[in-house]
Amino acid sequence: MAGNWKMFKTADEAAQTAVALSKLVSKTKDVEVMLAPPFTALAAVADVIKKTPIALGAQNLFWEEEGAFTGEISPRMLVACGCRYVIIGHSERRQYFNETDTTVKKRIKAAVKHGLCPVFCIGETEKERESEQTFSVLDKQLKKGLEGMFAADIDGLVVAYEPVWAIGTGKTASKEQAQEVHQFIRLQLAALYGDEFAQAVRIQYGGSVKPGNVSELMAMPDIDGALVGGASLDADTFGQIVNFKN
Repeated sequence: MAGNWKMFKTADEAAQTAVALSKLVSKTKDVEVMLAPPFTALAAVADVIKKTPIALGAQNLFWEEEGAFTGEISPRMLVACGCRYVIIGHSERRQYFNETDTTVKKRIKAAVKHGLCPVFCIGETEKERESEQTFSVLDKQLKKGLEGMFAADIDGLVVAYEPVWAIGTGKTASKEQAQEVHQFIRLQLAALYGDEFAQAVRIQYGGSVKPGNVSELMAMPDIDGALVGGASLDADTFGQIVNFKN
């Protein structure tokens, strides 16, 4: 269960939320928890969660180790902050910052080179779903994002299916819609890297996940977790999601 805090929370606010959340998930078993605060709050959150089961993640990275790239952050910097995960290819990055399948691939390669686990986001827009392009869009994003990489390169990969039409809109894919897509993603990964690899990959669902719908989504055989946006900003709400009942 991963919380993507997007452009919310100062360092102090993030630390306070992390403290509250760590108390709520301290006895959680069989669920890994990751928080991805803004870059300015990484150090503060890292300090809070270092003795808890919560892992630290970042919301993006640049593919170069260092250089004249004003406003960017490198994999080495994230590792130094204590990050284990990094979200790559989120639809908001693609929509507002012109990220492409090609730049996503560069980011994934940079992440794994430095020992960071990519949370690789893919998803279709409402227009693409209505025109029955969901599977072709996802197939392209998946293959282009992982192009040229072997299974050993991306061991531990997490894929996050985020239907763009369900992010922050209050709309959620039905459990059947989500399962259908997750199964398709796993089959595509099996075709690329073999069944053993595909079964080991955790495929998250993201798109207006809330305490009220998390249990039915997690009951689906190919849904292995959630990438949670707005509902992760409140410790109590995210705690309920993490501690969902089967």
